[in-house]
Amino acid sequence: MQQSAVPELAHAHTRPIHWLATATALAGVVALSSALQPDAARAAQPAPATAPAPAAVAPPDPTEVDLPLDCGPVGVVVKKKGSADLDGDGRPETVAVVHCDASMGTPPDGVYVLTRSTDAAQPRVVATLVNPKDRTTVSDFAVRDAAVTATLHGYSSDDVPNCCPDVTDLVKWQWKNGAFVRSTPAGAQSV
Repeated sequence: MQQSAVPELAHAHTRPIHWLATATALAGVVALSSALQPDAARAAQPAPATAPAPAAVAPPDPTEVDLPLDCGPVGVVVKKKGSADLDGDGRPETVAVVHCDASMGTPPDGVYVLTRSTDAAQPRVVATLVNPKDRTTVSDFAVRDAAVTATLHGYSSDDVPNCCPDVTDLVKWQWKNGAFVRSTPAGAQSV
């Protein structure tokens, strides 16, 4: 009889205990692999990096601004105000119609555009749409669709008494090329 150069291995003959051990090990590998699954694949691509939106800035409050209106010993009255992003920079501006708190007569109005930059604590006046020195009063004031509209009541001469304005203009202001441009709204007629 010829002997093999490799001694006979004791485990070369399978017994039922070997099958049981193999089945148990395989069951353990399957159980462990189901518990350690990789994350599900995602078909969507990551969103491209975008610039963050500008921080939300509250519209300026006209009572917080030093308005270019000389009222002497009486205070300033904010007659009307409206806010919108008029120049497209993502921050709202406030347009305020103000006049001196006169006890008699009809004081002239001033219309001012206010803004608040992200680095400034106080709002500031960036434009004067109506100067009180023009002796004009404002009605039908609105701020919408990045435009300011109003009806201006004024005087044809210095001889017309303050009680009775005799000129009425419908006006509109819009931000164009770095400035507020005054125009007459479509379909408006002056009286």
